[in-house]
Amino acid sequence: MTVTLKDVATLAGVSVKTVSNVVNGYAFVKPENRRRVEEALAATGYRPNVGARNLRRGRTGFLALMVPELSIPYFGELAGLVITAAQKRGWSVLIEQTQGTRSRERETLSSLGPHLVDGALVHPEALEAADFPADPGGIPLVMLGEHAVDVPIDHVAIDNVLAARTAVSHLASLGRRRIAAIGRNPARGTSSQRLAGYRSALAEAGLSYSDALVAPAEKWHRSVGAAAMKALLALPSPPDAVFCFNDLLAIGALRAVAELGLRVPEDVAIVGFDNNEESAFSLPSLTTIAPDKTALAEAAVDLVHRRITGDQTSPPQDIQTPFALEVRESTGGR
Repeated sequence: MTVTLKDVATLAGVSVKTVSNVVNGYAFVKPENRRRVEEALAATGYRPNVGARNLRRGRTGFLALMVPELSIPYFGELAGLVITAAQKRGWSVLIEQTQGTRSRERETLSSLGPHLVDGALVHPEALEAADFPADPGGIPLVMLGEHAVDVPIDHVAIDNVLAARTAVSHLASLGRRRIAAIGRNPARGTSSQRLAGYRSALAEAGLSYSDALVAPAEKWHRSVGAAAMKALLALPSPPDAVFCFNDLLAIGALRAVAELGLRVPEDVAIVGFDNNEESAFSLPSLTTIAPDKTALAEAAVDLVHRRITGDQTSPPQDIQTPFALEVRESTGGR
C-alpha cells in the first residue's frame, strides 16, 4: 500500500502540515517534532510524489544544461557536478550538446520552454547577443563559461583572461622566451579570451608576440594538439614553451614532443587548461589551470534555482569563481 502523509503524521503524533513542512525542507519546525517525523518517515518508507508536487507548483522538475561537447572531459565533469548540485535542490537535469556551432546553439535555445524545463544553464561557444530571445520561453537562463555576450542574464565563469595570463606568466618566470600557444579559433569566444591573456602575459614579460607561434585549432582535441605541436617544433626557431588552450590539446602536444625525441620540460615546457583528471596521470604530469568546477556548478544552479523559486526582478548577476595554477612535471614541478 502507498504510504501517505497522513500515515506518517499518525505515527509521529503530529499534524499532516508538520509532516509536509519537514518533507519540503522548511526550517521552522520544532526540533522534537522534526525528529519524530524523520523517524516516522524512515519507519514507513515514505517517498514523496515528486511529479505530483511539481504539478501543483506549476513546474516540470527539470533543468536544461547546454554544453558544446560531452566528449571533452571538462564538460563531462561539469555536467556531473551540475547534476549533483541540482539534485540537492530537487531538480533533475536534461543535457544537450551543441558541438559549439551557432546554428545548433540557437536551435537548442529556441526549443526551451516551460512545457519542457523550468530553467536552463547554457555554455555557448558561438552565440551572439541577437540570438538570445528577449523572453526565453518564460524560463530563467544562466550563462556558463567564458564566452562573452552582452545580454542581461546571469553569468558564472572564471576570469578567463587572468587565468591564461597566469599560465603564460608562469612559463615566462621559468626563463622561457619563445612561448607558443595552441588553440586559436576566432569562432570560439573562449579562444579569444585565452589568446588575450596570452598576449597580455607576453607583454608583461617584455616578450614580443608572433603570429607564427600561435597555432590554430578548429577542435580542441588531442590529435589537433599533437599536429600543432609538430608544426611549431618544425619552425626555424621552435618554441621553448607552449600554452595550450585546454588539457586535451596539451596531452596531444606532450605526445608529439616525445615522438620527436625531445624532453618535457627540459626542451619544451607545456601548460594546459581545465585540470582534467587525465592531466595528473599523463607522463610527465601536466601543469594546468584548475578552475573550481564545483564552485561554478553550485553558483550556476543556485542562481537558476533562486530565479525559478521567486527572485524574478533583481538585476542579472555576474559571478566569478576561483581558479588556481596546478604546477606539475611538465614545467618542472612535481
